[in-house]
Amino acid sequence: MAGPFDAVLLVAFGGPQGPADVRPFLENVLRGRRVSPARVEEVAHHYDLFGGVSPLTELTMQQARALQATLAARGLPLPVHVGMRNWHPYLADTLTEMSRRGVRRVVGVLAAAQRSYSGCTQYKENVRDALKTVVERGARPIEVVYVGDWHENPGFIAANADNVRRAIAQLPEASRAGARLVFTAHSIPIEMAQQFPYEAQLRASAALIAAAAGRQDWDLVYQSRSGRPGDPWLEPDVCDYLRAERDKALDTVVLCPVGFLCDHVEVLYDLDVEAAEACREAGIAMVRAQAVNAHPRFIDALADAVAETNERFKKGTPLAITRP
Repeated sequence: MAGPFDAVLLVAFGGPQGPADVRPFLENVLRGRRVSPARVEEVAHHYDLFGGVSPLTELTMQQARALQATLAARGLPLPVHVGMRNWHPYLADTLTEMSRRGVRRVVGVLAAAQRSYSGCTQYKENVRDALKTVVERGARPIEVVYVGDWHENPGFIAANADNVRRAIAQLPEASRAGARLVFTAHSIPIEMAQQFPYEAQLRASAALIAAAAGRQDWDLVYQSRSGRPGDPWLEPDVCDYLRAERDKALDTVVLCPVGFLCDHVEVLYDLDVEAAEACREAGIAMVRAQAVNAHPRFIDALADAVAETNERFKKGTPLAITRP
């Protein structure tokens, strides 16, 4: 008997793949938002520093390939497709191709471990709009059901903890015990944070990772704020935090981007460039843990989420679906 699903859709943010892509990509990201041209150019410069290429696309493709292989090894041979919100392969194109290949029911996996509007609901809205486009193109509709929360999944925790231990090992042996573990995540508006479990889920993930890595001294900070200066967003900003804590004798820090699943440009610039510079100026020794990327234990976490969803609907329970 065929299972309840035909495929998996991994939904990610997207990123430019060359210098000519950067500004059109940012236009997609910022559509409908009031952002000054100067700010757009500032962000474009961040991408320019890395050759106009975001590692996010290739890393997401690696995650998809590894997830498909892991599911197959578990006896769940579902093809895994990637659809991006803001760049190629666009969601509508991916879903249209899936439909034309006969896919009708899909497990949706969002590339965000902790739920917020911008990291969850907005993705689902983009999928909904893309599904409408699929039908408008004359292809048959697809049903999508999303996996449950997995921010505390043992695989996700283990992957981060492993990366934290690897980062600590880069420090001089005498500095390792006293290093503070500082988790970072994308800042969001306070108003949004009050409506979603984002902060609570971040702290839950961070506490478990710190325990798994054997670290008692840890904190949670934010980065990559993109809103208007007068609007309240989650704080403290990572660079402000580092400068303030240096005055309280902080001398060694390990940064862990718990709110990000890939070492993409926001991580590479905001942490490896800006936060690293703040540490140099303040006299703080800093190392950064990798994001989970395609770590095998992280892929296990995604596979767990897909398998749990598949099991839940095996007996024909009505799907909680997203339709066009």
